[in-house]
Amino acid sequence: MSEVTTTNYAVVRDLDTPFDETVARVKECLAEEGFGVLSEIDVQAAMREKIGEEVGEYLILGACNPQLAHRGLGVEPDLGVLLPCNVVVRANDGGTRVAAMEPLSAMELAGNDDLEPIAGEARERIERAVSAL
Repeated sequence: MSEVTTTNYAVVRDLDTPFDETVARVKECLAEEGFGVLSEIDVQAAMREKIGEEVGEYLILGACNPQLAHRGLGVEPDLGVLLPCNVVVRANDGGTRVAAMEPLSAMELAGNDDLEPIAGEARERIERAVSAL
């Protein structure tokens, strides 16, 4: 199991736990930080169905914290194009990788400094959720 790292666009952690167990735990940890999962995209099934290609287990969870989303939309009404916060759970070298969108980087795209405190809070919550895995 690794520590949490941050890239330009994601908060990442590699785990030794099986895929299905990791998915369940990610949902629990997100919920503890006020995020609900609004959507699930099974990339493995989509690739098989749409283009006949086989890829490893790969799930995209569309996570949203309603309070933070409401605050952000109040500041920047078109912010919905950057919501929800995607969290990827994918098979990785015999384990599982979790990568969550880094909110501060995403909100920079809006060019509105008033979003920074909201994005900062979202980042703290995402980091705590990923760290708790």
